[in-house]
Amino acid sequence: MDAEVRSITILLADDDEDDRLLAEDALAESRLANTIKFVEDGEELMDYLNQRGEWSEPGVAPRPGLILLDLNMPRKDGRQALKEIKGDPELRNIPVVILTTSKAEEDILRSYDLGVNSFITKPVTFDGLVDIMKMLGRYWFEIVELPPSQQGE
Repeated sequence: MDAEVRSITILLADDDEDDRLLAEDALAESRLANTIKFVEDGEELMDYLNQRGEWSEPGVAPRPGLILLDLNMPRKDGRQALKEIKGDPELRNIPVVILTTSKAEEDILRSYDLGVNSFITKPVTFDGLVDIMKMLGRYWFEIVELPPSQQGE
């Protein structure tokens, strides 16, 4: 089945450096053969997706096959970024998974109203995060059929 696994760029938007490092380690531990890129807030996320600023050089910002999005970030939070992504005809078909510490029912409902594909509460342990990354990898890269444009550039 490994021959069927697609290599897709994962874009993680999270302002917490420790969480970014843990996610990177968890992805490595889960043995996903995907590239991971990081942005620190919603503004940088939108710059990446629109290839602006530091992300404007060709090849620096490959189109992600999956966005992992924290809700609570400075400058532009995950809710605002999600609304922009799902409102943009060029970006709306990129799957977005909220990965946040929030368990608030309002955040969950609002995220789905804005078009999120999945909402996951961050586990408190590293092993829990590895398990989440394994499940995400299996689901998004082996099971789900994504549109052809999701195969990366």
